[in-house]
Amino acid sequence: MKIRTMEISVGAFILAGILALTFLAIKVSGLNVNDSTATTYKLYAHFNNAAGLTPGAQVTVAGVMIGRVSAIELDPKDNRAKIEMAIKTDVDFLTLDSIAAIQTAGILGEKYVSIVVGGDPDVLEDGDNIVDTQSALVLEDLISTVLTSLGGKEE
Repeated sequence: MKIRTMEISVGAFILAGILALTFLAIKVSGLNVNDSTATTYKLYAHFNNAAGLTPGAQVTVAGVMIGRVSAIELDPKDNRAKIEMAIKTDVDFLTLDSIAAIQTAGILGEKYVSIVVGGDPDVLEDGDNIVDTQSALVLEDLISTVLTSLGGKEE
């Protein structure tokens, strides 16, 4: 009978471990049950470089999540990355002169879209474009620029 109790204890311990790992995986991935039920509207932004940004990435204002990136595609008209963002409908204060920038968060380098609200009295509506954008900083490009500038100097 003692062996049976020990087997049940070990099984319960393993089950608790699996549940804990599942919970942590969901938290780290940024998935949220409430995201699927929230009503949203679409905003668009064009970036010269959207390196590392993925659908599902957060859209924030002042560090507070207000939506998610719903799609990324190449715009054939200007050969720039077209980002579609699903913004929560209660966020009705994004002005026409707002600035969208691709930022990096955390030690793993996760990319997200940060919006800085401007001072224009008119606000963005469903389907509007954010005109002012700042593309992602690509570390390889920065290193290449520094090495090129160092290599060009004569001593």
